[in-house]
Amino acid sequence: MTAYVLVSGPFTGGWVWEETVSRLRSAGSEAYPVTLPGTGDRRVGTGTGIDLETHIQDLVRLIDGIRAPRVVLVGHGYGLHPVLGAADRRPERVARIVSLDTGLPGDGEAAARSVPDPEARTRLANGDGSEGDGSDGEGSDRAGADGEGSDRAGTDGSGSGADHGWLAPPEPGGWSRWGSTEGIPAEALERLDRLAAPQPVRTLTQPLRLTGGAAALPVTGVLCTANGSSVDLVQMLVDSGPPQFRALAEDRIRFIDLGTGHWPMLSAPEELAEVLARAAAGEGHRVTPSERTHEQPTHLLPFLLDVPEVPCERRGRVDLHLPGGPGAPTEGDPRPPHAERPRPAVVFVHGGPVVPDQRPTPRDTPFLLGYARYAASLGAIGVTLDHRLHGLADFPLAAQDLAEAVALVRADPRVDGDRIALWFFSAGGLLAADWLAAPPPWLRCLAATYPALAPLPGWGAVESRFRPADVVGTADGPPIVLTRAGQEHPTFAATVEEFLTAAGKNGADVEIVDVPHGHHSFELVDPTEESRACLEQAMRSVLGHLRD
Repeated sequence: MTAYVLVSGPFTGGWVWEETVSRLRSAGSEAYPVTLPGTGDRRVGTGTGIDLETHIQDLVRLIDGIRAPRVVLVGHGYGLHPVLGAADRRPERVARIVSLDTGLPGDGEAAARSVPDPEARTRLANGDGSEGDGSDGEGSDRAGADGEGSDRAGTDGSGSGADHGWLAPPEPGGWSRWGSTEGIPAEALERLDRLAAPQPVRTLTQPLRLTGGAAALPVTGVLCTANGSSVDLVQMLVDSGPPQFRALAEDRIRFIDLGTGHWPMLSAPEELAEVLARAAAGEGHRVTPSERTHEQPTHLLPFLLDVPEVPCERRGRVDLHLPGGPGAPTEGDPRPPHAERPRPAVVFVHGGPVVPDQRPTPRDTPFLLGYARYAASLGAIGVTLDHRLHGLADFPLAAQDLAEAVALVRADPRVDGDRIALWFFSAGGLLAADWLAAPPPWLRCLAATYPALAPLPGWGAVESRFRPADVVGTADGPPIVLTRAGQEHPTFAATVEEFLTAAGKNGADVEIVDVPHGHHSFELVDPTEESRACLEQAMRSVLGHLRD
């Protein structure tokens, strides 16, 4: 008989597992849905001293009281933090860890780092409201018909604050900022709204401390495909090379796809029970490194072209890479050189999401350095920036960073503010939507290389405004240079086809540069003559539009 211990994400409690628990028990298993101290109906009478360690100790006590010799620990969202902490303390009692649509945190990581709602994450990072007694844990109760209630703390009423030591749950309609709600019936979503309760802030901000005691335990990742995860995506991440992704190919780790949103206990409880039984039996897909897996992380591989270093100026988030020779004309520019003549600029916009503490940051990677220096070697000013796309809900922040960077560049006297190109890469392509919807006259060209041009499946946290496929050709915009990788990941390729269909219907000017044998990040992973020729063609096209 299998014994499952089920720990849910923030704002919820054991009640969220009811239907899945019923099915597990009907199949002869033991199931223990957990409501942690300070959450759900265990909030009243608690103070803000509750932290992650409190939850770990509570879970350890529960495990110690279960008669089954070993248990399967299931963690969803924040719940994976106390699950891993308890497994670290009692590894001999754990048969398997199941990570339910949640990335595995490491030692020293706080749950706040992976909070998908950018406003909530920012307030947690700033420590807003982390002080205060909140000793009775009582707020404005909204009792439900079943006798359970929900407290929505948050003095500003936004539903995302961290006030008096508590983080308020999302307001009704705001759950998609925490993960895809696809498949949740209306009555279940209404119940989630009604029973959601504030989360103790310190459970999210206290770092997880691991000794390595659970490092050898089997792990199954259940990937909710409607929330953007899949076995195929994990394979792509493993092939990209970073150590944190390569670890996903260890023999102890398996993956199972589940075709629903981020809350499968509400959207697909029966299917979830079946998947948990498969996980407990050790079933699932093992990801193995492919022949394309590199020793170095992809973003640290050398750039395709050998381009010379050029002078570089750092201005906050923005770097300006300047042509080496004063007054050297842009390639093919018919006008005579002059030392004071302003130059066109190309702003290169990286993809993501990128973890906030990645080093080097995107603008210091060989990839962006290579593009910016290449543009500068041909007489334009190459511009790079580190925008704040750290999560799927961060596109507005990244868009703000990009707009500010462009304004800074255009104000520089060395830049011809009427000759600007924007060049987007990968998921950064979604940031092109604003510029396609309302193109300024000085935007002479918009380029995109292996882009996402509509949110990928399950990216419900991305605001609807960031859909280039919806706005291409709806305004009289600049010419578009689109570089396609012939061996692109299918989810990215589908958005490009959607974009091109709309562009053709609306009469947009799109030049396609195809790299038939190229993969995503071909400038780094496919150092071939084909890749070089296509990169050179794309750059010539972009600079040509800056001369027009």
